[in-house]
Amino acid sequence: MKGSAGVGSSQEEGQGAMAEDDLEEDMDEGEGKGSGGGKGGGKKKLLLIVLLPLLLVIGGVAGAYFAGLLDPLLGGGDSASAESPEGHTPAAAPAEGAPGGAAGAGQASASMAGGPVFFDLDQIVVDLNSSGRRRSYLQMRLSLQLSRREDVPVIEAMMPRILDDFVTFLRELRLEDLQGTAGMYRIQEELLIRVNNAAAPARVQDVLFKEMLIQ
Repeated sequence: MKGSAGVGSSQEEGQGAMAEDDLEEDMDEGEGKGSGGGKGGGKKKLLLIVLLPLLLVIGGVAGAYFAGLLDPLLGGGDSASAESPEGHTPAAAPAEGAPGGAAGAGQASASMAGGPVFFDLDQIVVDLNSSGRRRSYLQMRLSLQLSRREDVPVIEAMMPRILDDFVTFLRELRLEDLQGTAGMYRIQEELLIRVNNAAAPARVQDVLFKEMLIQ
């Protein structure tokens, strides 16, 4: 009986030792799994820390590009500055001193912003009043001094009448009427009176001689 009892106790002790070994193995496996899971979580956190600032930088650059803040750096403002606010390139200023035709069209020009406006007439050629067989011709170029640029369209519209008054007056002149400063001043005054009468309500301040030739 004692022998059987000893054998039973030995079996119980062996079973207890095996249970303890199994428990230790389970704990070791659990710790291994836990440590592996911790390593995987650490890698994910590190990747998130690296990618988050990079995504913020990319988003900021894209926002600045679409907002137009990078145009000066990328050279996008050069082509825009070459155009006017309406999207059209500025028109070239007309050339001054362009010769007109026989119809009397002239060329207006301003010496400075807000200054007097000068309207150049076409060349005028008339035959003078002569009693001899030899005919004399007067060739001249005139410029009208205006006080307002708004009067230019009126001068252009009334140019046929202005030229008719000028030619009618000049054809009555004789050679002696063109002699000396006094004669030139009188002609200038007569032309000024006639152009103001023909171009009213536009006002011409002065008639300037640009060229005068007697043949």
